[in-house]
Amino acid sequence: MKHRKYTPIQIIGTQRSGSNLLRLILNELDDVSAPHPPHILKTFVPLLSRYEDISADVNFRQLISDVCQLIQTNPVVWEKIELDEERIYQQCENRTLVEVFRVVYELMAEANGATHWCCKSMGNVKFTDELESSGMQPMYIRLVRDGRDVAASFKKVAVGEKHVYHLAHYWKNLQSLSKKLVDSVGHSRAITISYEELIREPEQTMKGICDFLQLPYTSKVLNYFDSVESLHTAESGFMWQNVKKPILSNNSEKYRKILSKEEIEIFEAVAADVLEENGYTLSTGIKKRQFSAEEIDVFDKENIQMKQETLKQAHLRIDLSKRHKQEIFINSIKNRKLIHTPVLL
Repeated sequence: MKHRKYTPIQIIGTQRSGSNLLRLILNELDDVSAPHPPHILKTFVPLLSRYEDISADVNFRQLISDVCQLIQTNPVVWEKIELDEERIYQQCENRTLVEVFRVVYELMAEANGATHWCCKSMGNVKFTDELESSGMQPMYIRLVRDGRDVAASFKKVAVGEKHVYHLAHYWKNLQSLSKKLVDSVGHSRAITISYEELIREPEQTMKGICDFLQLPYTSKVLNYFDSVESLHTAESGFMWQNVKKPILSNNSEKYRKILSKEEIEIFEAVAADVLEENGYTLSTGIKKRQFSAEEIDVFDKENIQMKQETLKQAHLRIDLSKRHKQEIFINSIKNRKLIHTPVLL
């Protein structure tokens, strides 16, 4: 494996935890390139069978072309770069999706004059076996936010589940995966911070992250909201409107007003152990409860109905329309005939 001149940073945890805020702050460091993620691994891991044998030249080139197209249809445009498919092909040291992922992020870092690149696709915690076995060895930033606030936030946006039962399982599972990874790679390559610490003590928290990354801290990072990247992110979706504002230091425990008492009880019945493990105090005395099949069936139906009701809101339909081009492209891959590798006689 060739010597790498770029250091990868992977943010892990769950969505709606302040990951875009953290990404935009990191992006203000001269040595860090942190573009908005097109979710390369999340999108293409389930689609890899459509490329049959990617060790074959024609299939691997098609995968590269499709990854570039995904980036080009991303709701937040990657500035300063025109992806050269031939150059990506030449710079890949092996024929894997993770290698394509690495190379396109390195090219973005190069375009930004950075030594580090950061991916904030939180779901990549599901693919850390692939990241680790590739030899990439990212620096991991585990971002934790009170799961009840995560659930409250999801109820207001176009994406994700809407019932607290499903959201509690989602938050619990990804936080458990993230902690397991942090424990596995150790403190030299992983750090855990909370969203609450970030908004309450942003300078101290960012100094800690910079020390971890061995990068110099500069106070300009807290002016992220004036950046072009923040403006473009905010323009791309209602769910990201706050990134064009200074840090909202009181943006915590909103769930107490948004979630009903019953919803809080359901969330805590599912995820009390992980809430307490991360330092969050329970609001109810319920620490664990098994739900019946009948109750879960009701939750499933309510979740579907809540999603439908949420999408009736005009501003959320606009958010989805901005993702439409990317969705059309992804569906075109799903409907594409399998690429068959020619057999040499």
